[in-house]
Amino acid sequence: MSAEKPSTHPQALSAIAARIDRPIVLVGLMGVGKSTVGRKLAAMLGRDFVDADDAIAEAAQRSIPEIFETFGEAHFRDGERRVIARLIDEGHGVIATGGGAFVDPQTRAAVLEKGIAVWIDCDIDTLVERTARRGNRPLLKQGDPKQILTRLAAEREPFYGEAHIRVVSENGPHADTARAIIEAIDKWL
Repeated sequence: MSAEKPSTHPQALSAIAARIDRPIVLVGLMGVGKSTVGRKLAAMLGRDFVDADDAIAEAAQRSIPEIFETFGEAHFRDGERRVIARLIDEGHGVIATGGGAFVDPQTRAAVLEKGIAVWIDCDIDTLVERTARRGNRPLLKQGDPKQILTRLAAEREPFYGEAHIRVVSENGPHADTARAIIEAIDKWL
């Protein structure tokens, strides 16, 4: 007998994937694994994956840190809102958003109306460890990363809490988080 959970068996995955009629939009703080888990989730469901930050950088022909440095956060958020709306309208299978995207009222409304919003949550110590691996986090360059992440978590939790689904990412394989998302979507549908 297979050790796979029933909902992650290939036939069950196909059945769940067939019921998903809109993009799965991953939200949550930087470092929760939206991009990595999103790629795994898309592969498991046989869907495409797009990272909104990559799409923003491509559209702007600049890196995210360069956009923040040159134009400021407000300009970045405006472009982010337009790009995420376009990605949703294009019908991508799984979309990973930047940590602050879901805080914007227009972006949040579009995701909630036209997508399946999945909040990937994670404890702060794990986030500090994960975000320390990459030096391209503009918001973390403004002080102590743990304090900043703790503050952002408190500020953003009410917004993330509006997501259709909440899944906690543990410090294990990203496939486990992807499976948890699939199971939660199956129940939510």
